[in-house]
Amino acid sequence: MSHAFDIPSRESCVLGPLIEKWAREKPDDVALIFENGLELSWSDVLGQTRSTAARMQRLGVSAGDHVLSWQPNNAEAVLTWFALNYLGAVYVPMNTAYKGMLLQNLIQLSDAKLMVCHADLAPRLNDIDLGPELLDVVVTHGECQLEKVATHSASALFGPADAAGYNDDIHENGHHPSHPMYIIFTSGTTGPSKAVLSSYVQTYTTGAEPYDFLIGSDRILINLPLFHVGGTVLIASAITHGCSCVVVDSFSTHQFWPVIRKYQITMTCLLGAMTPFLLKLPPAPDDKDHSLQHVITVPWNEDAIALADRHGLSMRTAFNMTEACSPLMSEINPEKLGTCGKPRPGIEVRVVDEYDQIVPPGTVGELIIRTDRPWSMNSGYYKNPEATAIAWRNGWFHTGDAFRYDEDNNFFFVDRVKDRSVDVPRRCRCRCHSGAE
Repeated sequence: MSHAFDIPSRESCVLGPLIEKWAREKPDDVALIFENGLELSWSDVLGQTRSTAARMQRLGVSAGDHVLSWQPNNAEAVLTWFALNYLGAVYVPMNTAYKGMLLQNLIQLSDAKLMVCHADLAPRLNDIDLGPELLDVVVTHGECQLEKVATHSASALFGPADAAGYNDDIHENGHHPSHPMYIIFTSGTTGPSKAVLSSYVQTYTTGAEPYDFLIGSDRILINLPLFHVGGTVLIASAITHGCSCVVVDSFSTHQFWPVIRKYQITMTCLLGAMTPFLLKLPPAPDDKDHSLQHVITVPWNEDAIALADRHGLSMRTAFNMTEACSPLMSEINPEKLGTCGKPRPGIEVRVVDEYDQIVPPGTVGELIIRTDRPWSMNSGYYKNPEATAIAWRNGWFHTGDAFRYDEDNNFFFVDRVKDRSVDVPRRCRCRCHSGAE
C-alpha cells in the first residue's frame, strides 16, 4: 500500500531520469536560457549533460565522488551540476566570495579530487594549502596556471556534445532518491561553515512539492547563486515540473522587470533587500503589464504588500534553510504581517523551550522540525558527527531560530537564538551548535 509521504520514485525526483524524460517528451522545447543569450532545448540539455559526464569519467569521476564547483551562475556551472548528478556523483558548489583560510578549510573538508573553477577565481588557489585530495582543476572562461594541482582547460569538460565512451553501467545502477544530490555549505556567519548533505528527496520536498502550482509552460527566473539553496532548488523544481529557466548572474534592480518581460517569466523568488529595491523604482504606467504569476518572497512585510499591490502580484512567503524542506509556507498574499506561513502537510514544527517542551502560543522559543517522509531533510553534516547529533537531538531537527506562533497556527520568525536574552535553549545559544546558520 502506498502512502502520501512515501519516498518519491527515482523517475520523479532524481535529476538524470527527469532530464531524459523531458528530452523524450518535448525535445525541442526550451529548457535553459542564459544571460549570454545561449538557449538549450531539453534535447540539448541531455546531450550536453551526457557529453560533460563522459568527459568527467575520463578525468576519473565516478558515482559517489564529490566534485567542487566554484563558478558564478552560467552554463558551465549548470552543466557541471547536471553531469555530476547524471553520474551519481555529488555536486559541491562554493561561494564565489571565499578566499584564504575559509576557502582552504572547505576545499579540504569536501574530499573532492576535482574542481571546476572560473578563471577569475582560480588565482586564489595558489595562496592556500589545497590538501592531499584535490588533484585536478578545470579552469573555465580563461586561463590560469595553478602551482599545486594539474590544470585543465575548459575543453576538458565542455564543448560540442559528444558522449562517446560514456559508461552507462554507473548511470543505470546508481541514483537512489536517498543518495546525496549535493553538499551546500552553510554561511558560517556564526561559526565555521558546515557541509550540509542533501538528498534528491530533500530537494524534491523543498521545492517541487511546495511549488506544485508550477506547470510545464512556466518559466522561472534564477537570480540567486547556485551555491545557495534558493538557486539550486528553483532549478531542481523546474526540472521536476518540466519548466524552463532563465539563469542570470545575480539580482539587478534595473534589469529585473525588463528581464521578466523579455523572457515572459512567470515565477521567481525575492529575498531580503530585493523587494525594497524594486519598490524604489519610479512608478510606471505599465507596472501591472507583465507575465509574473508566482513570487516567493521573504520576509512578508509592508514592502512586500506594497510591491504586490503595485504590480498586481500573487505572492507567497515561506521559511526555509539549507538543512530543511520549506516546512512553512503561506497562502497567497497572507493577511498577517511577519508571518512565515503554516506547516505544510507531512511536516511537524514546534516552538520549544530549553528542554524541548512545547511553549504556549505567543511565547518565544526555538523552532524544531521533523517530517513524515524519510530523507526529506538534511542527511547530516559531512564529517561533523558532533554537530549532526546536537542538531538532531530527540528526533527533531533544531533550527537555532527563535520563533513564536499564534492560535491560528501561523509561525513568526523572531531572531536568531544566540541573539536573544529570553529563555531559549542553553545548549543552542550559539547557532553553530544548533545546526543552523
